[in-house]
Amino acid sequence: MRITCPTCGERDRREFYYAGAAVALDRPDAGAPPEAWDDYLHNRDNPAGVTRDLWYHEYGCAAWVVVTRNTVTHEVLKTELASDVKGQGNAG
Repeated sequence: MRITCPTCGERDRREFYYAGAAVALDRPDAGAPPEAWDDYLHNRDNPAGVTRDLWYHEYGCAAWVVVTRNTVTHEVLKTELASDVKGQGNAG
């Protein structure tokens, strides 16, 4: 898979570190039961289709990049700097 870094251009995905879904997770309160913490730490959706993921350009410019991609076809549909989408409320 190739990812287009908004700063560096198209690169092999091995230059990037995958950090998970580009959405804020609802962290349980400190006094929440163990089941709530177990769910928060270990359970994630595994959707087939279009997702928005957060990737770190580890072997490049060190930018955080939001990648919109199709997990079935591996097609990258869009890339954006996370700092540009942070204010939109869906990148962390």
